[in-house]
Amino acid sequence: MPLPRPAAASRPEGSFKDTENVVANNPSTNPTAALGDAARIGEIRGRLLFLIGALIVYRVGTFIPVPGIDPARVAAFFNDQSGTILGVVNMFSGGALSRLSIFAMGVMPYISASIIIQMLSMVVPSLMELRKEGESGRRKITQLTRYGTVVLGVFQSFAAAVTLQSNGMVLTPGVFTWLFPATVTMTTGTMFLMWLGEQITERGIGNGISMIILVGIIAGLPGAVGRTIEQVNTGEMAGPIAIFLLATVVLVTAFCVFVERAQRRITVNYAKRQVGRRLMGGQTTHLPFKLNMSGVIPPIFASSLLLFPATIASFLGSNPNSAASGVLQRVAASLSYGQPLHMVLYGALIIGFAFFYTALVFNSRDTAENLQKSGAFIPGIRPGKNTGEYIDKVLTRLTLWGALYMTFVCLVPEMLMAGQGVPFQFGGTSLLIVVVVVMDFIAQLQAHAMSHQYPGLMKKANLLGGRNNGGG
Repeated sequence: MPLPRPAAASRPEGSFKDTENVVANNPSTNPTAALGDAARIGEIRGRLLFLIGALIVYRVGTFIPVPGIDPARVAAFFNDQSGTILGVVNMFSGGALSRLSIFAMGVMPYISASIIIQMLSMVVPSLMELRKEGESGRRKITQLTRYGTVVLGVFQSFAAAVTLQSNGMVLTPGVFTWLFPATVTMTTGTMFLMWLGEQITERGIGNGISMIILVGIIAGLPGAVGRTIEQVNTGEMAGPIAIFLLATVVLVTAFCVFVERAQRRITVNYAKRQVGRRLMGGQTTHLPFKLNMSGVIPPIFASSLLLFPATIASFLGSNPNSAASGVLQRVAASLSYGQPLHMVLYGALIIGFAFFYTALVFNSRDTAENLQKSGAFIPGIRPGKNTGEYIDKVLTRLTLWGALYMTFVCLVPEMLMAGQGVPFQFGGTSLLIVVVVVMDFIAQLQAHAMSHQYPGLMKKANLLGGRNNGGG
């Protein structure tokens, strides 16, 4: 006859049983729990180490020059072009362009190809169908973007090689001695950066292409600070102007952080429904919409699209044998940093890309349908079409204010600094990219940490739920 078990009251709830759970989940007493914590920490550490290693590889590559150039002449050429559109290209490439390294073209061909493919996906029926196919369609669009990157990389690399040869900066000019090897080398560098960015996105933390641009900008900050201090010491820049510049950078950075964290929350109620004997629903939540829904994409897209014709004009216009050299030189000068035409076009492109990208990544009609299917509704708004129209109306207003905010941040510092010879790294575009990318990196890092804590939290909740149910 089996021995009788003690009554449940003989082991009070919350004493011995809770002690068992604590001991079982304590890493110091349970090797399994300790191993799980180490694995979670190790996975995040591995992602961070991969990110750091990939960025180190990128920075090392920016110092490897393309074979066959005259470094002294190249440096002198880019010093003369420091106040033009090539200075902006050099900023995004982390100084690789001024050194004419294997990564001289940077990720700009990839960004330009992404712009073209995304624009075509809005008007070409076959690409529109690919967008609706989910993951498989996204992979095909990514593949098309890679092909476009190769085409643009070859074009831009060849244009750069021809320009360098025509200006006497090549040691061994010729088609097979310089043009072909240089074009292949710089195109391959761009393809490698595209692959590296994809690897960072998949195996690291943060968006790979954005992280590469961020590192390029940050790498130029010490030199920019040093040049600014030198300008103050030599009297080229007045001390109050430098102090005003520092205050502007701090205020604009704080303003960017504030706006990037701002949200417009739309209240959503869930209707009550009967499920068996239980009444489900009746909850209230919200739909969060950021003021800047498109992030840093519009300034990057606008810069890339504006750099394309300006770079071509600068390259072709530098050929003294060309009949249209004078016209192209004037076009390149009018599109250079700080010029009125550059500011107008840049602001217009930022606003246009803000609306375009927001419409591309967010569909108010699909959101309204999902709310209706889940039994949710916005108070005072009929479900379905009216809800979609309301969300679209709210999103349009937010996008307008977000576009004006990005235009202000990108153009006002440019207006204030154009006449002072301030380096590009202190511009509004650079600050916006740095702030947005860093905030996105921190958010993804927190998401990775939370995802590893989620199974433990769910296990704990299940244990508590099971204990309560068993006790009841």
